Amino acid sequence: MNHLKKIYFFDPFGKETKKIRKDLEEVFARVDIETVKTSDEADIIASIGGDGTFLQSVRKTGFKDDCVYIGIAVRDGQYLYCDFNIKDHKAIEEAFTSSETKVRKYPIIEVKINDNQTNYCLNEFTLRSSIVKTIMMDIYINDFLFEQFHGDGIVVSAPTGSTGYNKSLGGAVIDPMLPAMQLTELASVNNNKFRTLGTSIVFSKERSLTLMIDQAHDHYPIMSLDNEAVAVQNTDRVEIKVSDRTIQTLRLPNNTFWHKTQRNFL
Repeated sequence: MNHLKKIYFFDPFGKETKKIRKDLEEVFARVDIETVKTSDEADIIASIGGDGTFLQSVRKTGFKDDCVYIGIAVRDGQYLYCDFNIKDHKAIEEAFTSSETKVRKYPIIEVKINDNQTNYCLNEFTLRSSIVKTIMMDIYINDFLFEQFHGDGIVVSAPTGSTGYNKSLGGAVIDPMLPAMQLTELASVNNNKFRTLGTSIVFSKERSLTLMIDQAHDHYPIMSLDNEAVAVQNTDRVEIKVSDRTIQTLRLPNNTFWHKTQRNFL
């Protein structure tokens, strides 16, 4: 951990967490880590808040793959992305001085809507109808038309996002050591006229998905990237794949992905 020397605090709450931020600056100074004013200067980006704030910090700083992201919770509770709590300064200091602390990499997915710029997700991408009726789309795996979907929508999750919306829909929890993504349906229609696989599908990094929206039914589907809504008019095509990029976080001996999954669900 000796190569991590500069930290940037992602603090969207401003005045509410001013005292917390000042305390944290002192904590990191004690382990010879300097606070910097911009994320471009940092090799550590620390969010102050909860899991939602962590996701924002990654998105707002551009999914940097040359730094380590950490989450520092301001309230008690169980978190997936926050390894630390503001009340436990000792744990923070020990993590950045211990030889047992390692850097781990999380896969992310990339999403391209129409011909717009590529977006990234650490949790999931969702697409659903914007009107009170089902949405229809052709789902291609690579260039192969796999199924014609008719239902409320779909969720495509990265491994770390598999414990969220995806799990509530009956999807599998995926080990983040696997560079994969998972497609899960939202209330698909299955009858004599319409037919989908009706179960979650896990895809390797070598696969890509293309969603071709039926323009006769819905030009303006509701879409989200992690916890942020996306507004794109006249959507007709969405391309999704596992990115070559990753984000880095800390791997603590007693706070791995599976430790946190156990605490949250068992």
